Amino acid sequence: MNPAAAALRAGWSRGLIELRQSFTNAGDIVSHLLWPVLMLTVLYFLRDTGYGDGPFPLGTLVLPGILGMNAALGMVAMSQVLTADREDGTLLRAKATPHGMPAHLIGKVVSVSGGLLADLAILLIPGLLLIDGLATGTPGSWLTVAWVLVLGMLATLPIGAVLGSLFTSARAQGLIQLPVLGMIAVSGIFYPVTALPEWVQWIAQLTPVYWLGLGMRSALLPDAAVTVEIGESWRQWETAGVLGLWAVIGLLLAPVVLRRAARRESGSGMAARRERALRWVG
Repeated sequence: MNPAAAALRAGWSRGLIELRQSFTNAGDIVSHLLWPVLMLTVLYFLRDTGYGDGPFPLGTLVLPGILGMNAALGMVAMSQVLTADREDGTLLRAKATPHGMPAHLIGKVVSVSGGLLADLAILLIPGLLLIDGLATGTPGSWLTVAWVLVLGMLATLPIGAVLGSLFTSARAQGLIQLPVLGMIAVSGIFYPVTALPEWVQWIAQLTPVYWLGLGMRSALLPDAAVTVEIGESWRQWETAGVLGLWAVIGLLLAPVVLRRAARRESGSGMAARRERALRWVG
């Protein structure tokens, strides 16, 4: 078996095992349920709230955007698991095994993306029952959901891997979460971006979060809802282009940065980090 096939097979197997374990561990189950339940609570209170003079309740406009936001949060999840693996020595052990680094990265992509899809299903299925006015009756809607999700995860998970490779301590993850929360705040997820100042709209369009939300809205909202979007257009070609650009950047950077992080790993360095962590806790 050639090295690429061996790494793919090992990574796929590892990712499925980690994904299965995440649904048999009480803490992970709570983590899978907590965010969707919080978002469903928000949607419940927004389901009858109008937006301007339009015919659509704010909850109808927000649900597809929340689905896109959840997919974008995969970059945070990927960053967290890789930083934790670096801190506890998992990355060092992967470095010491044949084809260990590519298999390790593939495994994390499989487990994180599988968890994301499960979380989206937990949010979407009750959301469809809770929120009226969604356009989910055609195969084209679900086809758009599929390609936006796939391209969105390709755009965000490698960036998360890059960020996770830059930090040696899980405590530094707050440095990642704050900018991501800022992106979410200006991306039109919870309120149409056209209600924000024009300069904020330009900032939002530089982020994958905005385009994931727009792609989901183009899939799940009726055509009449396009009036609240920039240029009154779903801009699906632009969505594919921007997410594709983010994907190319991430896929080029992630292997390079992860290899450099692995080369810097050593038993003495891991022991020093553990000692610093113990002193910080004490």
